[in-house]
Amino acid sequence: MNPAEQRPAENIQRDWPRLKPVETGLRGRCPRCGKGHIFDGFLKMRDRCEVCGLSYDFADPADGPAFFVMCFACVPAVIFALVLQVKAEPPFWVHLLTSLPFLVATCLLPLRPLKGWLVASQYFYQARPGRLVDADNELDKTRT
Repeated sequence: MNPAEQRPAENIQRDWPRLKPVETGLRGRCPRCGKGHIFDGFLKMRDRCEVCGLSYDFADPADGPAFFVMCFACVPAVIFALVLQVKAEPPFWVHLLTSLPFLVATCLLPLRPLKGWLVASQYFYQARPGRLVDADNELDKTRT
């Protein structure tokens, strides 16, 4: 068992420096130690860091990376293909050689760094699932 896993959870956080999500996440590194890896394959997340033992159970980037890629990469790539078609009216094979690789590159390449950044940001900002709270009960607790 890793020594970090044997200590109480509140002591673990104090032993590690706060690393910026951009520095660790974009490189696919552990958000706690910065040395271990987040991914096991292209987009599959590991269960835990192989260096510090941090469990990645907290991480749930969901569709965030795909959303950002669609907004910031796919739209310009499709616009490129449409402008090429309207302005030059090339044969279909030209799109296979230009538009298709451009679309694949702009869609696939940013997915891994964006997913790593979102996971690292969730750790850095200690993101937790939202919950509904009964407002009346909370007001009663603050008045007493």
